[in-house]
Amino acid sequence: VLETDGSVRTIKNISFLNIRVSHQMMGAADEVLPEMYINGVLKNALIISPPGCGKTTLLRDLIRQVSDGNAYGKGMTVGVVDERSELAGSFLGRPQNDLGMRTDVLDGCPKDIGMLLLLRSMSPRVIAIDELGNEEELRALGQASASGCKILATVHGEDRRDVERRFRLKSDFWESMFDLFLVLEKRNGKCRVRRMEEGEENYAQDFGRLYDFRRMPGVGNLVSFSDECQTQNAPQSEKYSGAPCR
Repeated sequence: VLETDGSVRTIKNISFLNIRVSHQMMGAADEVLPEMYINGVLKNALIISPPGCGKTTLLRDLIRQVSDGNAYGKGMTVGVVDERSELAGSFLGRPQNDLGMRTDVLDGCPKDIGMLLLLRSMSPRVIAIDELGNEEELRALGQASASGCKILATVHGEDRRDVERRFRLKSDFWESMFDLFLVLEKRNGKCRVRRMEEGEENYAQDFGRLYDFRRMPGVGNLVSFSDECQTQNAPQSEKYSGAPCR
């Protein structure tokens, strides 16, 4: 049922229900965490993924580890605009997922408005949003970046070029805002970080760590295969030498 301005007022005559039950996977970001920092400074990162490839799961664990602090950087205050309640899973104002000890959550708030509210009142050092979708949100992200905040965001897309076409923006725009691009995919029923690009250097590498969503949450969900751990189009190093992942 639509209002005169085209906005949705309510839904009626429901014949099917789709109930999504999300769960947190502790350690889902362990493999990408070393690439998220340079000399202890967090990079602005954009996670690009088709639907169902684990972008929200990866972002959720990144928020937790950035907030609590880790081996690569100190804990930072994180502001999360959880428009669809998928990241924190808040109930009566209390997050049901662990997003870290230094994280503030705006639940059920439009992302473009929420980012500006956080900037004005909460002084976040990092702003995180899920599913970047329109120009208003891009403008709010730009204002957050100009204010000195680090950015963690996800967006639907097959790859970076697909995102650029959809938003009708050139590569220069994305490289001015983000330092790191993570491209996810699903292969053989498992979600994986397929490719990483680092900003203006256009440095790319394939990633071999897979996420097994068929098992219960936990670090054990990170499984690896030696044939997936070969590095292509990247400098050879001990870390990416083609040996089986730990």
